[in-house]
Amino acid sequence: MAPARARRPYSPALLAWLRLVRVFQQIDRASTDSLRPQQISPAQLDVLAKVGISEGINQQELADALLVTKGNVCQLLDKMESNALIERRPSGRLNRLFLTEKGRVIFETIVPRHDTLIGGYLGALSTSEQRELLRLLRRVDHSLERA
Repeated sequence: MAPARARRPYSPALLAWLRLVRVFQQIDRASTDSLRPQQISPAQLDVLAKVGISEGINQQELADALLVTKGNVCQLLDKMESNALIERRPSGRLNRLFLTEKGRVIFETIVPRHDTLIGGYLGALSTSEQRELLRLLRRVDHSLERA
C-alpha cells in the first residue's frame, strides 16, 4: 500500500477568493429573488440607484460607475426605457439619464428596502467590520484596475 501523499494546503488568497465567490452567489441569489415580485433585476436596481442619486448622468458616466462597457449599459437602458423606468434626454452629443415617475417610485421605495436587506446579510459583521471589509475590497479592486 502506497503512503498517502501530503496535500498542499490552499493559499489564503485562494481560500478568500472561494469564500468571496460563495458569499456573492448567496447574496446575489437572495437579492434577485427579493426583486422578482417587482420585475426588477439587480442590474436595473443598480441603474435606478445611480441615476436616482445623480440625475442627468450621461451613459458613459453610468457605464464607468457600473464598471461595464457603454454597449452593455446601452442594452440595459433600452429595456429600462421601454419599461418606462428611465428616460434619455439628448444634450448635445450625449444622452442624459433621468428617472421616470415609475422609476422614481422604485428608487424611493425599493432601493431603501434593498439596502436594509443587504445590511441584514452583512449583519454578522459590526459596522466597523463592514467598513474594514469595504476598505479591503476597494484595495483589491484598485489593484486589479492597474493590472
